[in-house]
Amino acid sequence: MLSDAHIAQLAAELHASERSRQQVEHFSKRFPGMSIEDGYRVSRAWVALQLAEGRSVIGHKIGLTSRAMQLSSQISEPDYGTLLDSMLYQATPGQVLELPAERFIAPRVEVELAFVLKRDLRGPQVDVEQVLDATDYLTPAIEIIDARIEQFDRHSRAMRKVQDTISDNAANAAIVVGAGRSGARAIDRPWVGAILRQNGVVEETGLAAGVQGDPAVGIAWLANKLAPWGEHLKAGHIVLAGSFTRPVAARAGDVFDADYGPLGRLQFKFV
Repeated sequence: MLSDAHIAQLAAELHASERSRQQVEHFSKRFPGMSIEDGYRVSRAWVALQLAEGRSVIGHKIGLTSRAMQLSSQISEPDYGTLLDSMLYQATPGQVLELPAERFIAPRVEVELAFVLKRDLRGPQVDVEQVLDATDYLTPAIEIIDARIEQFDRHSRAMRKVQDTISDNAANAAIVVGAGRSGARAIDRPWVGAILRQNGVVEETGLAAGVQGDPAVGIAWLANKLAPWGEHLKAGHIVLAGSFTRPVAARAGDVFDADYGPLGRLQFKFV
């Protein structure tokens, strides 16, 4: 287990990286004994730095929800991070939202469903039915993932480890939320689909069934996972259930159109 001093040091490095847009080297390389729990401690310490500067928590994200991603990361469960008010963008129907490209390092776009809660969910024994009862509505969402820690080591080209990604707030940088809404039980969640176009070209299509069969499963998992830390999912918070497409790299000037059918569309541009 890393010392409190090392945790604070690594959190400060992430904070500086976000501001400078200069990635840092793998934490797991410098600290080979670093555990997944250490990664969450770093993430929480970094969030605490941002809260001290006036930001507020608006929810959570779940990542690595597909079996393929878990196998590639050599883990057996998803990971999670914290959403802050500074990350939130609201899309307006019929308009192309502008996202400032300069705030990101290497942004990638993922298609998701967001659960907006109307009551608290407190583990450790939350199930899917409780998630559905506690959900105010589902809405289309795009997660912009980014990396303050470099993906490949600059010297060896080795891939970063899951401890690094978790430290980096599960690679979260921003979310775009749509205007479309549906009750959690009013829609066949696994069959919610989306088409993601980049500059007019279809780059990805997917079904929400790719998120553990039903995206509500992940929400229950997260509520239970937070319990040992003395934390819970709160009423009014947004929870991103996990991507059901591969991440698509974005650059300044790129225009994205995410079409969720009956749930509406999200259109945005990196400027």
